[in-house]
Amino acid sequence: MKTKDKKIRGLSLQVIPYSEVQTLSISERVKKILSLVLSNKIVLLHGRLRAEEEARLIEDTMALVDHIKNFKGIELAVIEPDLKDSSMLSKMKYGIAKRLVGDSSALTVIGPASIIKEIKRDPKKIELLLND
Repeated sequence: MKTKDKKIRGLSLQVIPYSEVQTLSISERVKKILSLVLSNKIVLLHGRLRAEEEARLIEDTMALVDHIKNFKGIELAVIEPDLKDSSMLSKMKYGIAKRLVGDSSALTVIGPASIIKEIKRDPKKIELLLND
């Protein structure tokens, strides 16, 4: 029986701790994330981007899609703690901590659409469906 050589493709994950980006400006955060995604890495960001940062990331990505060969865009998902069944005191503590130190309890996954087909999430797990 003849076997065919298969091309082995690696998957690269880049973890960014919240402390590494908390002092960066919006432009610096977006630039850091996009540079990693453009090098075909999946970014695991401890924390979440603010709404204006997500908007800027999407805008900058759309601008790059037309200018960079084989760049199809990004996939992005955020996983946060589910507080709906928590006590009012726990929700208040979470809200105060979030305002003081930022939203570092979330996990943001960002990757190139050429690698990630879809991101499925629920409160307890995340699934990355990869393109062939």
